[in-house]
Amino acid sequence: MSIAPIFMKRAIQLAKNGLGVTAPNPMVGAVLVKDNIIIGEGYTSPYGGPHAEVNAINSVSDKSLLSKSTLYVTLEPCSHYGKTPPCADLIVKHKIPNVVIGTMDPHGKVKGNGISRLKKSGCNVTVGLLEEDCLEHHRRFMAFHQKQRPYIILKWAETKNGCIAPLPPKRDEEPQPYWISNKYSRQLVHKWRSEEQAILVGTHTVLEDNPKLNVRDWSGKSPVRVVLDRNLSIPPSFHIFDKSVKTIILTAVNDTSKWMGHIEYEPIDFAKKVPEQICRVLHDRNIISVLVEGGAQTLTGFIKADLWDEARVFTGQSTFEKGLKAPEFHGRSTATINLGSDLLNIYRND
Repeated sequence: MSIAPIFMKRAIQLAKNGLGVTAPNPMVGAVLVKDNIIIGEGYTSPYGGPHAEVNAINSVSDKSLLSKSTLYVTLEPCSHYGKTPPCADLIVKHKIPNVVIGTMDPHGKVKGNGISRLKKSGCNVTVGLLEEDCLEHHRRFMAFHQKQRPYIILKWAETKNGCIAPLPPKRDEEPQPYWISNKYSRQLVHKWRSEEQAILVGTHTVLEDNPKLNVRDWSGKSPVRVVLDRNLSIPPSFHIFDKSVKTIILTAVNDTSKWMGHIEYEPIDFAKKVPEQICRVLHDRNIISVLVEGGAQTLTGFIKADLWDEARVFTGQSTFEKGLKAPEFHGRSTATINLGSDLLNIYRND
């Protein structure tokens, strides 16, 4: 039995350390091996920093070993200048003779060019080791470059009787937060926020809950806040305008005199396909993943447009006698997790 898959699994394991900090770059893992012994390893630094291959090579104290080693890397080494020089050139410079790649890079500036550069230098290149595992790991990056849109995760919590919020009369009579999920589920959501590049909500969600949409119950970077506000009806005193996190407002109001200086605005046509326009705006802004947290109308819009990759649905123990029904959708169940009194179901849109 080949030992090679073990080294690629280690590369994938390392790559996960970049979740939430490397975007829009992919979170790559790299392992250097000589005589079936790991001599160096690395993963992609936060955006703007060295790539995985660079960190792996730099971790090897005796550089003479590189010319007798094999590099295992989850994604094709880059071949172009970006924030950093091409990784393919560094591999060639150190005369690493063997490179094993999990999957090709779909980025237009790479897309086989890295592999070609290595082969032309005389490097022995193997592509496709644990490819399905590598594609799964790089699913955000793949969606962005292959589908020309962010990787879209839908998230909501619903009651035992399938409601995501009480109907307006109850909110008006008893203005208070109506928590459906428990504290463990809410902490997990903050972890998820730290892992994605953006978070998206609709106008009604902001008006009803005045959310901060940041990371508080977990450590990590808060995502870019993206808010739908067709008529700019959200009061400037609300949390989303607190300047603590980059915020983008998607609006139908083109009058720039009504725009706040510290907020970024993107005019869209609400009479046309809104989810598709949101995807275009986020793609143009190099945002490779977004967590859609509500409300029902926004979530349903993405479902009807078939623009979603994952759905993460909490079911709590409470019920609403009269409530707003949770979105209806069809997906492949991939996990069911108990979180105290809550049940979390995760689905994929295949």
